[in-house]
Amino acid sequence: MANASLYHFGVLQSQTHNAWMRRTTGRLKGDYQYTASIVYNCFVWPDPTDAQRADVERCAQAVLDARATYDDATLADLYDPKNETFFPELIKAHRALDAAVEAAYGVDFDGDEEKIVAHLFDLYAEKAG
Repeated sequence: MANASLYHFGVLQSQTHNAWMRRTTGRLKGDYQYTASIVYNCFVWPDPTDAQRADVERCAQAVLDARATYDDATLADLYDPKNETFFPELIKAHRALDAAVEAAYGVDFDGDEEKIVAHLFDLYAEKAG
């Protein structure tokens, strides 16, 4: 993504964006088929305050820093649900990022994916309507 910042990285790495992706994208075999026209272009970004944006950026950097502490692990290793207990700092960093992104949307769903997706579809309907 041209001119992307830590803020953009943080939102795209959040449970919020991934919940949207899981609901809007297609699949080929078991793999998600992320497309710009369906997933990215229809995703309604939050309108954060400066403080909320800074918090998302701080948390996004914490995710990158946590990944770096496991320099022998691949991304596949880091994000394999079976390996979750091996990477506690990464899990902690993602939880903080998810909370920061929810705050940027002005909600606190405590990671409840159903509520997150419903909220995003409501925002999409407002923007598209």
